[in-house]
Amino acid sequence: MASVKTGYWNIRGYMQPIRLLLAYAGVEHEDKRYNFGPAPDYDSSEWLKDKFNLGLDFPNCPYYIDGDVKLSQTFAILKYLGRKHNLAPKTEEEHIRVDLIEAEAEDMRTKWSTLCYHADFEKMKPEYVKNAPVKLKEISAFLGSHPYFAGQNITYIDFLIYELMDQNSQLIPGLLDEFPNLKEFHARIGGLEKVASYLSSDKCIKYPFNGPMAQWGGK
Repeated sequence: MASVKTGYWNIRGYMQPIRLLLAYAGVEHEDKRYNFGPAPDYDSSEWLKDKFNLGLDFPNCPYYIDGDVKLSQTFAILKYLGRKHNLAPKTEEEHIRVDLIEAEAEDMRTKWSTLCYHADFEKMKPEYVKNAPVKLKEISAFLGSHPYFAGQNITYIDFLIYELMDQNSQLIPGLLDEFPNLKEFHARIGGLEKVASYLSSDKCIKYPFNGPMAQWGGK
């Protein structure tokens, strides 16, 4: 049995960047996946049976457990794994760049979730599609000719940005075509040997992106 245990819903969601990082780092782990009950209630009792019995300070999904290390919250987990696997910023310049793009990523993820789960998805989608390239233009300029968002070195944030690029490209086909450096970045991360192996394996969740109650990207 793997000593590392993770848990999340049986979707990509907030857990996918963590799964990608663990694959890149070659960490064997037990990936617990909780299922929602059927519509219209989408019962969460499968998760609730475990929620308060894992020793988490803030019981939530996703979670990461390795011995005495018990974490919840996506960024807390990503940052811990970054430090543990030499995927954290190393210089002040790298810290600044990662802090900046992390804040942008949080904003993007919030807008993505708001759209996908909103009852008025079809009404809201045109405005989202219109604004997405505006934000990507800024992100493209920030990345510039760097291979990774910290600069020359890969860090935990690259797995999060990769997933955001992938999600949005599925929602808006061709979105990255006008941003060659972002398209190359997406291919670069997805093409990393261990990441590519994971993405092509039956361990990887290709779909759904979101929970079954979502208006887009759910079951």
